[in-house]
This record gives sequence, structure tokens and C-alpha cells, in this order.
Amino acid sequence: MFCVANLHRQSANFPTMIEIKVPGSKSITNRALIAASLASGKSVLTNALESDDTRHMMNALKNLGVKIKRGKNNELKIYGGHLKKARKTLFCGNSGTTMRFLTAILATQNFESILDGDRRMRQRPLKDLIEALRQLGTNITPLQRNNFPPIKITGSALAGHCYVKGSISSQFLSGLLLAAPLAKKDITIHVIGNLVSKPYIDMTLDVMEKFGIKIKRKGYKEFLIKSDQKYHNRNFEIEGDASSATYFWGISQLTGEEIHVSNIPEDSKQPDTEIKVQSSKLKAQNYDLKLKTLKINCENFPDGAMTLALLCAFNKGKFILTGLNNLKLKECDRLSALAKGLKSIGCRCSKLKDGLVIHGDPERLHGGRIETYNDHRIAMCFGMAQFVIPEIKIKNPNCV
Repeated sequence: MFCVANLHRQSANFPTMIEIKVPGSKSITNRALIAASLASGKSVLTNALESDDTRHMMNALKNLGVKIKRGKNNELKIYGGHLKKARKTLFCGNSGTTMRFLTAILATQNFESILDGDRRMRQRPLKDLIEALRQLGTNITPLQRNNFPPIKITGSALAGHCYVKGSISSQFLSGLLLAAPLAKKDITIHVIGNLVSKPYIDMTLDVMEKFGIKIKRKGYKEFLIKSDQKYHNRNFEIEGDASSATYFWGISQLTGEEIHVSNIPEDSKQPDTEIKVQSSKLKAQNYDLKLKTLKINCENFPDGAMTLALLCAFNKGKFILTGLNNLKLKECDRLSALAKGLKSIGCRCSKLKDGLVIHGDPERLHGGRIETYNDHRIAMCFGMAQFVIPEIKIKNPNCV
């Protein structure tokens, strides 16, 4: 069984304060890669992340005629402009941003493209994005299973109005926004229902603005993109990845030691910076005996919510995390994987339709084997727990 003494023994190995830098943001890197590739001339991205997702994006862009050179210290030199027809199918692996962003971008081009992914990507739906692009005049044909990859895109000059559901993934809207300046005429995008992960849309708009694109909007319900705009080349520094930083912030809470991530700006638009706020709520729960249940809506930070779920197990109380329905459609069914992993180390946990109920009690926790389902975030979440329960074993840690 885990006990407080174990935590103190582990934390004794740490210095008083640790300062680290995390690799560049994956979300910002892939958005900047798109923007730089669509801008004429040379752009330089510094602190660009090197990962499976960014490699899939770069490989696809190279196959579309974009010249990309890697320099020192994670610097990328991108010579953008016009895209060209790829000679082969563009393989996106299990990168949601690569598949969804390029689906929208290639819908604006006057050539045919085929996009495919790995086994898991073929299970991740594109229906809402496909329907929105068809409303704008493009022709998209699923090649095997309706509304799922692989897909064939017969590009065209998009124009007009489209309606896209916001409840499944904000990446659909981000893809449409990134593609809209390439349209023949102005485009208006209407969002149906509640939009999940709103901060990721703020991130998309911020990157687009820094590359010269301005968008008129009515909150998160309507976006007007003028077609007389062009992406402009520029030098662009990518801030540290807040999703990765959450694991170090989590380790800090578990061990009681201060860990400072120095390359996450205070004004960062990355949603996972919210974990700092939510972690303080968990600590308050431990000292407020009158507060029996803490309910947190995690809709805006689904990646960081996985870190939060693990921390809940180590804090006394009942925690209800909601707004996480889209975790089922990520690199694995992350909602089920989290629940199974927490149960395997002794935590009482149950699934909701859109979240988890976690009965936190550190005294009940113990070692166990964690199945990662080849998903890096499952491995990293439970990797935090290894700092205080070394007996936890993580299968296939190389998925990180």
C-alpha cells in the first residue's frame, strides 16, 4: 500500500527547486507548419517539436512540394508557397491534426489527394468535417468506410457558408479556419451546438494572425474569413508544450517539491496551463472537510485533464471530471484506458458518459501493471505516479 512516508522518502531526492524547459508545443508546431507552408518565401520556426505527429505533418507537406530543412536546436527552415499534387497517398499515422488540417487544406487545391492513417486513425470519424467541406463545394470520397479515412479529396476553390458541429473535436473548426484564406470567395463558418476545447481555437487564430491572417468572429459561433488575404512568411518561436509541462507540475504536487517550467509564458493560450489552477483546487479539497465532492468541467483542456485524473487519485475526496466525451476518439479510448489504469493501482473509479468519477484515497493505492494502448499520454500520466509508487509497471513505455 502507498503511504505518506513513501512520498517523503521519494521527494528527499529532489533539490529545493527544479527549473526545466519542455520541448515545443505539438499543437502550435503543426499549426505553424501549415501556415509557413502556405506562405511564400522562407519562414523559420524555432523550438519546433520533433515527434511522430510533427513528422507526419512534415512528411506530408514535403510530399506536397514544400521544402523543409532542419537546422540546429530544433530549428526548421520552411520554403512555402504553392502546394503540388503528391505522387503517393499522404500517410498521417495517428496524428489527428495532420489528418484533419490537411483534409481541409487540400479541399482548396485543384488536384486530387488521398489521405490515410494507421489502424486507430481509420477508427476516428471525419463526418462533421467532411459535411462542412461538402457544403463549401468540395468533393470528398471515403474509400473504405463512410466518413472515416482513407479519403480521396478532389479539391476545388471553396466559397460560401458552412455549418460544423462543435461537440466532437475543435480540430475540425481549426482545419476549416486554416484553409479558408485559400478559398475563391469569402467563407463564413457557423458552429452548431457547444464547441469543445475552445482554447485550441484561440491558439489557431493566434498562429494565423501572426502569419498575417485576420478573422472576424462572433464569439465561438460564427467566423468570417476574407479570401483576399495571404499567409506571410516570418520567423516564429514556438513556446514550450503545456501538455508536456502538466506531468512535471503533477510530479511537483505529488512530491511536494517546486518544479518551474521556464518556457511556458504566463500569457500562453495553451489550454493545459489550466492544470495549475485545478491542482490548487485538489489541494484545497484535502483540507476542507465540509467539501465532500469536487466537480470540474474539463471540456477546454482534455489532454491536461488526464493528468488531473491521476492527481485526483492521490488526493482525499470524491472528484467528478466532466466534459471529456472526446477523449474516447483520441489515440485510444482514453476515458476507458484511464479508468482501467486507475483501478489497477487500487483507485475506486467509474466512467460517466462524458467523464470520470474518482474516489481519491492515497492510502488505498499500490503497484500495478498499466496497459498504454500505444498512447503516450497514458504512459506519461502513470509515469508521474511511479515517483511515489515505484512498483507501478508501465507496458510499452517506448510509445512516448
